[in-house]
Amino acid sequence: MQPRYVVVIGTSAGGIEALRVLVAALPADFPAAIAVVMHTSPLSPGILHDILTRSGRLRSVIPTDGERLQTGHIYVAPPDYHLLIEPNRLRITKGPRENRFRPAIDPLFRSAAQVYGPNAIGIILTGNLDDGAAGLWAVKQMGGVTIVQDPYEALFPGMPQNALRHVDADHVVPLADIPPLLVRLTAQATRAVAFQVPEPIEVEVKIARQEDPREAGVHQLGEPSTFACPECHGVLLQVNDGGHIRFRCHTGHAYSPESLLVDIGEQIERQLWNAIRAIREGTLLMQTMAEHAGEVPAPSDSRTLRASAEELERQADTLRQMITSGAAAVHAE
Repeated sequence: MQPRYVVVIGTSAGGIEALRVLVAALPADFPAAIAVVMHTSPLSPGILHDILTRSGRLRSVIPTDGERLQTGHIYVAPPDYHLLIEPNRLRITKGPRENRFRPAIDPLFRSAAQVYGPNAIGIILTGNLDDGAAGLWAVKQMGGVTIVQDPYEALFPGMPQNALRHVDADHVVPLADIPPLLVRLTAQATRAVAFQVPEPIEVEVKIARQEDPREAGVHQLGEPSTFACPECHGVLLQVNDGGHIRFRCHTGHAYSPESLLVDIGEQIERQLWNAIRAIREGTLLMQTMAEHAGEVPAPSDSRTLRASAEELERQADTLRQMITSGAAAVHAE
């Protein structure tokens, strides 16, 4: 039997300690299933579930694809896979990265909103940038309960702050107040009301499930923008979530404004380093040519080459200063 409620939690920087505090205060008979996405490297050893199992009274696991949802269990997204909610089960997918991450928070939250509607509970904890804001908006749109950790006490307030800019959250509370709030919410009778899932949510969940974005209806999500996807260089569609702008490309990659800015900043830095490399190679070539020119009666050629090499060296130094000063890059979490 499908759990009456599903609780979905998204976090990033500072998330391990926040999750430990949260799960430690939940009772052993907690009457809902919990699914967690924390931003991790694809090469992460994937031990968060072990940490959470030791921290509280609930069993925490990395689920297998198709595993059935059970109350009193915590399901942690594996490294480099999205975690999605489906009726009575969990789906593990290699769908396109969203907001530069896989697993990403938004796909989990959208899928929970799609399946559970008003009986989904979405929580945003400590972290940087703004992954999770669009997903929390989907939970709110479907009548679910939205909870955000108070940014003033979050170790990294960026993610909670961005969620609150995007969503009129039902509860903004300190971390210590979230477990008793969840106990109260899940003790209530579920809201057995019919709900209709908007087409954009359906489309984006299909993309996260690895369906072909074109067949899923990606073109319905928005109008082409002037920006290219940093990952595949396709045209980014501009998506409007209740007045908040984000982006998705034809192959499925999705970006919030902040994540897109970070990726563009990293591309700029890479291109500047490539320019420095090319300049250094040109400098070395001119210096070599100048040495050979000095061996024959053509001193003016040697002086010209050495002067050109010195000018290239100055240009390389200028570019290096731009990079190391941070003027050319936006730093990610």
